[in-house]
Amino acid sequence: MSPTPVFQKLSILVAAYNEEETLAVCMQAILAAKLPGDLTREVIVVDDGSKDATWRVAQTLAADHPEVRIFQQPQNMGKGAALRRAIQEMSGDLVIFQDADLEYEPQDYPRMLRPIIEGKADVVFGSRFTGEERKVLYFWHTQANRFLTLLSNMLNDTNFTDMETCYKSFTAAALRMIPLESNRFGIEPEIAAKVARNRLRMYEVPISYNGRSYEEGKKITWRDGMAALWFIIKYRFSSNYSDAGKVTLDALEQAPQFNLWMYESVKPWLGQRVAELGVGRGNLSKHIRLHEQVLLTDYRIDYLTELKARWSTQKNLQIGKLDMAQREDYEQLRGFVPDSVVFLNVLEHIEDDRAVLRNLFDTVPAGCRIVVLVPYNMKLYSEFDRALGHFRRYSKNELEDKMREAGLEVEKQFFFNKVGVWAWYVANTLGGQKALKPWQLRLYGILTPIFRVLDGILPISGLSTIVIGRKPLSPATLANSLAAGRAEQLSVSPP
Repeated sequence: MSPTPVFQKLSILVAAYNEEETLAVCMQAILAAKLPGDLTREVIVVDDGSKDATWRVAQTLAADHPEVRIFQQPQNMGKGAALRRAIQEMSGDLVIFQDADLEYEPQDYPRMLRPIIEGKADVVFGSRFTGEERKVLYFWHTQANRFLTLLSNMLNDTNFTDMETCYKSFTAAALRMIPLESNRFGIEPEIAAKVARNRLRMYEVPISYNGRSYEEGKKITWRDGMAALWFIIKYRFSSNYSDAGKVTLDALEQAPQFNLWMYESVKPWLGQRVAELGVGRGNLSKHIRLHEQVLLTDYRIDYLTELKARWSTQKNLQIGKLDMAQREDYEQLRGFVPDSVVFLNVLEHIEDDRAVLRNLFDTVPAGCRIVVLVPYNMKLYSEFDRALGHFRRYSKNELEDKMREAGLEVEKQFFFNKVGVWAWYVANTLGGQKALKPWQLRLYGILTPIFRVLDGILPISGLSTIVIGRKPLSPATLANSLAAGRAEQLSVSPP
């Protein structure tokens, strides 16, 4: 079981627009709210171009309370834009959204944070409609909220009771990984869609709610409700829900035939004790894990946590954090003693690829194979490569030369996915596409059997190159191996 995370600071993000009457009272409640454990707090207030005295009130609060930090938008840009600004400025490792209008009670902070602090959740929604006494307000507002929540749940395959709630808490790491776009109240359906698309661990807890009437300053209108319909659909199908690498890995899940082809292309060199580096979402690992002993590693804890939950009962499987840019992380390979180390579409993400190969040479046993797939041909380098964080596409003999420089022997090189060169050139190099679409990968998966045949026929290079390296055996080990081979031949020779 993973250790319970330890958090130190809570960032409370407050978007305020024309809240001169409520901001000071709200801030008193925020600063007085009890926090779990030893958490400290910072309050990030963003004045969204208010036309009243909200900014002056904020300045007074910041002068009196060092934990309050204030920022001012150049004009009214909307709640979503104000929250994006607050996210840029926050420094905590836990985050909670707080409106400045006193509809939500800071006394609920411990309840909102508990599932995250206990290591069960990455994001928590506070529901106004479950398990608490509540102020009675507008019937049609409630019905509209329920309809929007239902539609959001249907499209995102979730079961929230209150998608439009303001109260949302996150780990800072989870929130930062979500590229938010909405400027106004579309921020709520956007977050609901993108936390689901990122497969974050989601919880919902009951909260108290003291809703305002329009006479008391409520700002959301029926127009925002109509806009929410569009945002629910838009963000469910948008590919801009995470970084390009994660979106691509998700898309690759739509092409299991392609992933199987990639695995079977390297399988003859893997042996029984296999270490896979940079496993991501486990698209290749689902095949590699069937070997006798397996070590899966990545530098991203969210990926590793997901794989641990998926394959927790598999006894031959070890999962560990390995940042390929950190020399000390490679030591776990020394203890694992792999027959092979395989990493596919990983090395191009690391600036000092020579250091990776040297570290592998230093920590794997003699005879261990290093199986690497990388993108080929810098003429195909595109904005998509840049978005994915590729430092390079490899030129002819580049990877082989770097392997030999690290002390490895090169056993074999061959090209992979030759038809993909044309598809990549049209979509990415010419078309400027910055993410793979799930439908593209589904189609590619359907056509994979044809592409596999063409790979053996077409006299061209591929979209990728696969290179098999090996750490040389020591002279003594080689002599013993040769002697054993001769003895085996004699034992089976006819009299």
